[in-house]
Amino acid sequence: MKPLKTNTQKLSLLGSVSLGTGVMIGAGIFVLMGQIAELVGDLFPIAFVVGAFIVGFSSYSYVKFSNAYPSSGGVAKFLTEAYHPGTLAGSFSLLMYVSMVVAESLVAGTFGAYALRLFPQEYAGYASVLGVILIGIAYIVNISGNKIIERTATFTAIIKVVGIAVLAISGLVISGLPTITGSYSPATTQSFPEGFGFVAALALSILAYKGFTTITNQGGDIKNPHKNVGRSIIISIIVCTVIYVVLALSVAGGLSIEEIIVAKDYALAASAKPLFGEWGSTLTILLAIVATVSGVIASVYSASRMLGMLSDMKQVPNLNRIKKLKNPSLILTVSLAILLTILFDLTRIASIGAIFYLIMDIAIHWGLFKHLKNKVKFNPVIPIIALVMDIVVLAAFIYLKFLTDPFVLIVAAIGIALIFLSQFLFMKSHTDKDGNMNMGMEMSEDEMTKM
Repeated sequence: MKPLKTNTQKLSLLGSVSLGTGVMIGAGIFVLMGQIAELVGDLFPIAFVVGAFIVGFSSYSYVKFSNAYPSSGGVAKFLTEAYHPGTLAGSFSLLMYVSMVVAESLVAGTFGAYALRLFPQEYAGYASVLGVILIGIAYIVNISGNKIIERTATFTAIIKVVGIAVLAISGLVISGLPTITGSYSPATTQSFPEGFGFVAALALSILAYKGFTTITNQGGDIKNPHKNVGRSIIISIIVCTVIYVVLALSVAGGLSIEEIIVAKDYALAASAKPLFGEWGSTLTILLAIVATVSGVIASVYSASRMLGMLSDMKQVPNLNRIKKLKNPSLILTVSLAILLTILFDLTRIASIGAIFYLIMDIAIHWGLFKHLKNKVKFNPVIPIIALVMDIVVLAAFIYLKFLTDPFVLIVAAIGIALIFLSQFLFMKSHTDKDGNMNMGMEMSEDEMTKM
């Protein structure tokens, strides 16, 4: 395999953190907050805390992988090291890639839901159109180079972090800390044991933090990656946890659970209106627009980099053969995100993304624990704890969707089956008569880091 051209434009630690938070602070607080509240009521601020706790354990595996194998392949590189080139590594890598594209679609749809609050009610059906436009803008920014991406991500990250922090703190000062009773019980989970809905909802709160994994895809583009990838992951999770929890408390103080559920696709803007008036709602909408714009730009960047790496690792067809397209991995990523934005609503996009991500996350923890004990230094107890928590949350979420929206499970199952089948057939196509796969993995670690 020919090495990619070395990219001399390296991302700083600040730029990497900006991209990580840019992906997370998008749909995480602007849409998922309402969806989580629909399942757990006034416990939704606590759901973000517990979600951060689970993600904290999960991040350990990614930090250990990143320190050992920093490259622009990110999760794809990790999975290949754990499971070796083949159907499993390729399939789990594609699951991660698709979950990243789903996240792009979710954030783009969130942009449309909030931006439409600035227009008359008759335009309410155009959220997906605005989402598609945003994805197109993200494409233009991404073909402009790493420095443009870093400057855009850093600038928008500063605006939204400062703006959202001011909004959240001001909201808490005005409304005071909310009273959390835990008495809310949605009709869909009334027949289940106490706490079932809360466990299932953790799948969505975990999804709100999944953007940290995109930092691993920047490994070859970050200065001093062996240290800064792990640092970026930890800093991004801490920043987002503080913002999510403070903002959730502010929303809980400004609206009743019923009001949050009614306005779940734009709950943050709805909560600002009774506290700050019309200008507060408008400011929140503008912040949501900035946050989602930067989120889509960062997510498109990371997802397209991952697909490009999968192509160079021969885990998907060679995209470089498409001579007529400049940066085919970016074009394919943007095209798939546009398709998802058009086809599915925000609730279903979030559900599919959560299922795909948790399955891939389980594969990461098991791969580290089972297959890399002699290659990577780590505490085996931590990935096992993360693995068990992921399985419990995923099982609860799947059962909940089976009862409330089985269509989501059908789409997810078809998607997973197609991914594994296509990978099996593709891997078989370059397996020689002796059963060996020429997957182009002969590159040195230094070469991978430079990619």
